[in-house]
Amino acid sequence: MTDVSKQWDGALVRTWLERRIAAARADQVAAERGGEQDDCDKAAAEEMVCTSLLRGPAADRRDDFADALKVLLDRDEFIWRGVYDDRRFDRHARTYVRKLQKMTRDYAGFEQTRRYQ
Repeated sequence: MTDVSKQWDGALVRTWLERRIAAARADQVAAERGGEQDDCDKAAAEEMVCTSLLRGPAADRRDDFADALKVLLDRDEFIWRGVYDDRRFDRHARTYVRKLQKMTRDYAGFEQTRRYQ
């Protein structure tokens, strides 16, 4: 359910994206040390999606952000560095984009800027 009383805050969304990128990088390091390839691919997918969205003005308006998410989801494949399994990475990236689409639609969750959500 969309809360129309909330105003889209592009600065908050950009801050959220920046913190998710930092958390994803830290998660990749921890997964590498633990030998958890799936967790590493999952964190890499989160980093790739957030980095893609942070570039440009997409975070300034909800409609632009939603459009950028749709463009990401419509990609044929995702390519990123340090990926162990391309199919698994692709699945994680698409799952993360869908999560962000729901967050954007409901405008919920962007205020949670702590590392663990």
